[in-house]
Amino acid sequence: MLPAVERPFLNAEWRYLVMLNYATDPALVAGYAPVGTELDSWNGTTFVSVVGFLFLNTRVLGVRVPFHHSFEEVNLQFYVRRQDTRGQWRRGVVFVKEIVPRRAVAMIARRFYNENYVAMPMRHAVDAMRGAFTYKWKYAGVWNHLRVQTIGDAAPVRDGSGEEFITEHYWGYSRQRDGGCVEYSVQHPRWHVWSVTDAQLSCDVRGIYGPHFHECLSAEPTSAFVANGSAVTVSHGQRIV
Repeated sequence: MLPAVERPFLNAEWRYLVMLNYATDPALVAGYAPVGTELDSWNGTTFVSVVGFLFLNTRVLGVRVPFHHSFEEVNLQFYVRRQDTRGQWRRGVVFVKEIVPRRAVAMIARRFYNENYVAMPMRHAVDAMRGAFTYKWKYAGVWNHLRVQTIGDAAPVRDGSGEEFITEHYWGYSRQRDGGCVEYSVQHPRWHVWSVTDAQLSCDVRGIYGPHFHECLSAEPTSAFVANGSAVTVSHGQRIV
């Protein structure tokens, strides 16, 4: 069920989401889970994902910011859930780090959500007709990249699948400087996904994400796919703790 967005903070399009997903020991990310949430899992497995996508036609509080409305983004994220006052589970995402090419974008996200955004030079090459998708980011003078090759046509996400688990998290949770937690909703329709035949992550994991993520992200991904994306609406953050 999609969450209702009463007070939209941001409207945009997320397109061509390349998702590399890695099974991991829950202890790797447990310390990043904000208070009030618990780790979410699929068939008993905890995942972290490296996600690259295009952030397009962005409007903050209804305003299109010149030179900051369309850009690349690459995230390292994992999955949590929280039980609301009616006893229903809200399944959400926690971002370890988000990379964007614009300092102003990073500043706004840090200011309003306390998300760990950083600005780096970025590039992308998207050829949906040929199924080739690449996102690049430059760290310490070296270009890192996330690259996949897809096969066939994009198909609806299957109920009960790993793709459903990864994509059907309609909430975001962010730890605050004082130890509290902010919750916000992310509304979008169900996406279609392409299957991937080849996936590559070339990244200075130690330098960008820390040495504790090196072993996990140096392995082959457990799964990989590309979601076509859609328009999205993100609510204002609400303090829950």
